[in-house]
Amino acid sequence: MNQYEKQISIENNGVTAEIFGQMDRNLSQIKELFKVDVLTRDNELKIIGFKEDVQTVEKLLNEMIRSYSDKKGLSEFLFNDLIKHYAEGNKERIRYYLDEIVTVTATGKMIKPKTVGQKIYIDNIKNNDIVFGIGPAGTGKTYLAVAMAVDAFRKKEVERIILTRPAVEAGEKLGFLPGDLQDKVDPYLRPLYDALFEIMGADNYLKNLERGLIEVAPLAYMRGRTIDSAFIILDEAQNTTKEQMKMFLTRLGYGSKSVVTGDVTQIDLPSGKKSGLKQVERILKQVDGIGFMYFDKKDVVRHKLVQDIIRAYETFEKQERKTDLSGNID
Repeated sequence: MNQYEKQISIENNGVTAEIFGQMDRNLSQIKELFKVDVLTRDNELKIIGFKEDVQTVEKLLNEMIRSYSDKKGLSEFLFNDLIKHYAEGNKERIRYYLDEIVTVTATGKMIKPKTVGQKIYIDNIKNNDIVFGIGPAGTGKTYLAVAMAVDAFRKKEVERIILTRPAVEAGEKLGFLPGDLQDKVDPYLRPLYDALFEIMGADNYLKNLERGLIEVAPLAYMRGRTIDSAFIILDEAQNTTKEQMKMFLTRLGYGSKSVVTGDVTQIDLPSGKKSGLKQVERILKQVDGIGFMYFDKKDVVRHKLVQDIIRAYETFEKQERKTDLSGNID
């Protein structure tokens, strides 16, 4: 296939800077996903690559320019939505976009992104020091974060892997469960263990756990620490309070990377407590080095019924909100 070029004219360079994002973060994602190059000169953008990819990116950039002009800005949520839409719409090239091996499990299974959303998520983790993966169950948020952590550990990009999640469901009942504290919190960390076991293999996992190179612990154990040269994953982050979220994010030390995952539709916090995950984007959306990825039902890679269940709940919850606003009670 021959290289193909297309030019787009933009009214002013300020718009270009906005749609490319802070530190050209949006541009980096576009180039990584669609395998194109984008050059800028004065008020001209030149897209270079295979014809199908160039045409897709041309449509995407024009849509981003229109969206920016209409809304006087381009939020990360809107950018993610647009980039997914145009990648998924190019059916002839979608397998090419997803042809990337994240890492290989202990049994030789290759872990690859299965949806465009997963690919964007992986690119976000590569390009940022802190990434928030937000979306429904079954989208691979935690599993892919663990895969990226293991890959970084194998390549010696980090010295340790730290996995944590709040044990909100346990609450004051921890004291009534049998065993020591580790026994009590283990059930809440089981999904993290399962992902590590599959990717690293049980023997490797246990060996590195004994050496202190892997740590799986409840969120409370993070307080007061500065964590250098580690890949840190906070799972089920919708169950953190705003104070816990701030505490966790400020643990990050030199050479470390963090991924925060959660589903804001499944908050188990006590009544009156606000989720730190719901609040964090408003606070950090303009900070360089922090990325947000929003998954939706198209990214669900579990049983087909999971997508149908999510869709049904979305419809039900929209109807409930309408009922609440109208003041009618069934």
